[in-house]
Amino acid sequence: MWHREELLKSVWHAFTALDLDHRGKVSNPSLRVLSHNLCTVMKIPHDPVALEEHFKDDDKGPLSNQGYMPYLNRFILDKVQEDFDVLEFYRMCWTLCFKKNIHSQHLLISDRDAFKVWCIFNFLSEDKYPLVIVIEEIEYFLRKMTEAMGSGWSEERFAHYKLQLNTKSCLTAWELIELVGLGHFSKGLDRQTLSMGITEVFTELILDVLKQGYMMKKGHIRKNWTERWFVLRPTSLSYYVSEDAEEKRGDIILDQSCCVESLPDKDGKKCLFIIKCTDKSFEISASDKKKKQEWIQAIQSCILQLRLGLSSPHREARLRRRGLRQRQQMEEEDLAERMKRLQAASDTKQRELEAMKMKMEEAAAKATLEELRRKKTQLDLQDRYRLDLEREKMVRQQMEEQMAQKSNELEQYLQRVRQLEDMYHRLEEALEDEKQAKQDEEAMRKLQARLLEEEAAKRAELEQIQLQQQRALCQTEAEKQELMAEQLAKERDLQAATLQLERLEKERQGALEQYEEVSRKLKRAATKTKTWKDKVAKHEGLVRLIQPGDKGIQRMTNWGPAAFTGTELEQRKKLWQDSKNQGAQAQ
Repeated sequence: MWHREELLKSVWHAFTALDLDHRGKVSNPSLRVLSHNLCTVMKIPHDPVALEEHFKDDDKGPLSNQGYMPYLNRFILDKVQEDFDVLEFYRMCWTLCFKKNIHSQHLLISDRDAFKVWCIFNFLSEDKYPLVIVIEEIEYFLRKMTEAMGSGWSEERFAHYKLQLNTKSCLTAWELIELVGLGHFSKGLDRQTLSMGITEVFTELILDVLKQGYMMKKGHIRKNWTERWFVLRPTSLSYYVSEDAEEKRGDIILDQSCCVESLPDKDGKKCLFIIKCTDKSFEISASDKKKKQEWIQAIQSCILQLRLGLSSPHREARLRRRGLRQRQQMEEEDLAERMKRLQAASDTKQRELEAMKMKMEEAAAKATLEELRRKKTQLDLQDRYRLDLEREKMVRQQMEEQMAQKSNELEQYLQRVRQLEDMYHRLEEALEDEKQAKQDEEAMRKLQARLLEEEAAKRAELEQIQLQQQRALCQTEAEKQELMAEQLAKERDLQAATLQLERLEKERQGALEQYEEVSRKLKRAATKTKTWKDKVAKHEGLVRLIQPGDKGIQRMTNWGPAAFTGTELEQRKKLWQDSKNQGAQAQ
């Protein structure tokens, strides 16, 4: 892929080399030779008649409207139908111009490396003639070259070099070649390292090589794995037999529909990934995981650039740098214009100040004369002023007294105003309370009306109920008399029952006292029995005590043998039940 502006830069170098008198004019035979060589390299037929017709009237410089540039665009560049070897085109233009401008015996680099620096200059130079490279692009190129050589970039050394340039902030192609060839930024490195650094930058910027290296590729027919040298460019991935890139084995054309994906290890191959194109896919094996990830990211970046319609990354970076410089230049021009306006305004102000100074000098002279006249009248005025001052003092005292009086009146007035404001606030609060009371009164009035209506309804209902009660009272009057007689009878029965209940209560109290007396006796008997048993057990051992009475089985309690037998207990229960029943019947 060739770019017209870069080709024109190379032709400009060749044309300038043929301009022996440095007047911007080249003889027709030289132009014919140059045009024939260009047509041969670019694979288009040469038309000498058109050249003669174009320059038959005038022979102006290479960039004039009637000069060689319109002919070059119209009859050569516009007729290019196929891709040609751009490097051969550059070498042809280089051959015409380098011997006249550089002396290789003083340089640390070969002619081949000088040619690469010349190509890099054409790529990074501004699109203005005569061609120069600005200091920012010089720094970009030197930084990339030192990084490629493996040495660190020295900001201090480059800053010192910029100071040496003084006001000159750009270089020609031959000055750049001399800067690199004399080794200002490669001290301590040999020629081979310097050549490798130049070659790497040339490969990236001019040959559009984004990445290169050895990898294994799987064949489409025999399905075998072969080691190839891969070269990645913005629109293709080419693979060669070896790294000299002389025997190409094929191209993988990248477009917007392509994609690259990682593959798992298989068939004994590791670090696999696949590039899927429209017609076929390519399986590739990298040497390690890091190389695999780098290749995948580089290829994905190329595909993304194609989808966004962008050119190669370094060309986009160059456009961004140029845009930034243009913006900075516009800002500087704007700043310079503002400084000019400020300077013009400052000059105007200076002139105004000078005119004002002259006026002040004239005014000073007039003031001196006025001072002399003033001194003459000052003595007369002093007496008048003294009288006026005394009169003013008296007036001032009167005014102060009036002001004091007015101040007192004002203070009283302000106090009255504050009282009125306080009364106003209280009045507002009273009005607000009255308003709220009216609202509450209205609500209560509505509630009272509703209650009156309900009361009227209830009163009607009560009158109906009263009539019904009166009729019911007449009916129940007779029943009341009967109930009164029954109530008297029941009261007499109740009094008899009460007397009987009191008698039973006294009997119950007597029974309880008897029960308590019996309980105390039983307790004393149980205590005596237990004491006696303890003594017998102590003196006679485990001899069973023979008690008088029934010879049956002795009853045992929680405190030992009982004081009476089971038969006696049953008799006592029967007696107690009979006495209980008799008391109940008496009640």
